[in-house]
Formats: sequence, structure tokens, C-alpha cells
Amino acid sequence: MSLESLSNQIKAEANAEAETIIKAAQEQAKEIRKEAEKAAKSHLDAALARAEKDAQQISVEVVASVRQQNQNAALMARRTVLDATYSAATEEVSKPKMKGRSKLIKSLVQEAKKQGEKDMTLHPVETDRKEIEGLKPGFTMGDSVPGLGGFTLVSSDGSVLLDYRFDSRLDSAWKDSLGEVNKILFD
Repeated sequence: MSLESLSNQIKAEANAEAETIIKAAQEQAKEIRKEAEKAAKSHLDAALARAEKDAQQISVEVVASVRQQNQNAALMARRTVLDATYSAATEEVSKPKMKGRSKLIKSLVQEAKKQGEKDMTLHPVETDRKEIEGLKPGFTMGDSVPGLGGFTLVSSDGSVLLDYRFDSRLDSAWKDSLGEVNKILFD
């Protein structure tokens, strides 16, 4: 065998071995790529699932938050309407020429005569002083008291106070009928 043919044979064997190594490397690269793609898909699917779950949770929280804000706004609007209604009632009751005012004062004086003692002092709301004095309630007349109308009775020692003012009657009537007022206004 000549040197040249030995050289050609070594070269051919080296080329064959190189080709085998290259093929094996390519096969290994294909496997590595498949595994990498599979792992990437798995991570992507997990990330998408987490993102979808997070988006759904955020959506639920946003809806709940908006619902709560709407409920709060509705409650505030109701409160505003109720306050305006109470203010309107207060304004109407405070008018000196309110329809039925004289009849109401007369009724309160009759009630006071039944509940009060003769030595008590009657303190009228200034608006109703003349009306009350004209009814001759039988009590000592005292200084005026603040209020929408009516009067208070105070015992001589100051230990008993009977409140016949429109303010306290309106507050009591308002509290007693608040449920009905809500029903009328909001149902």
C-alpha cells in the first residue's frame, strides 16, 4: 500500500467517523430541542393558566368593588333624600301658620294639664306664646325656650322636665315612621 492510498483510507475513515459524530450530534440536538420545546410549552401553559386565573380573580374583585361602590352611592343618595325629607318636615312644622297648629297646641296643653302639677312652670316656644297664654293652661308662664313650637313644663325644683315641643314630637314620630317613610320613598 502506498502512502497515498493509506492517506486516502485514513481520510475516508476520518470522514466516515466525522459523519457519524455529526449525525449523532444532530440527533442529540433534535432531542434536546424537542425537550426544550416541550418544557417551554409546559411553562407557557402554566403561565397562561396563572394569568387567566389572576385575570378572572381581578375581574371578580373589580365587579365586587364596583357593586360595593354602587351600593354605597345608593345608600348615600337615600340618606340625602331622607335628610331632605326630614328638613322639609321640620320646615313645615316650624311655620307659625302651619295648618292645624292651634289644634295641636290645644291638644298639647290638655295633655300637659293631665300630666303636670299646678306648681310647674310652662316655658313656651316664642312662636306659640300668645296661643298658649290664650288657652289659660293654669301653669306659671316662664321664659321662652328654643324650638319649632310647643312648650316645656319644669317642676319648681327643676327635677322634672316634660317636653311638649314640636321638635321632640317630630323626632319621635320620625323615628317611629322611618321604616314606612323608607318604604314609600324607595320601594
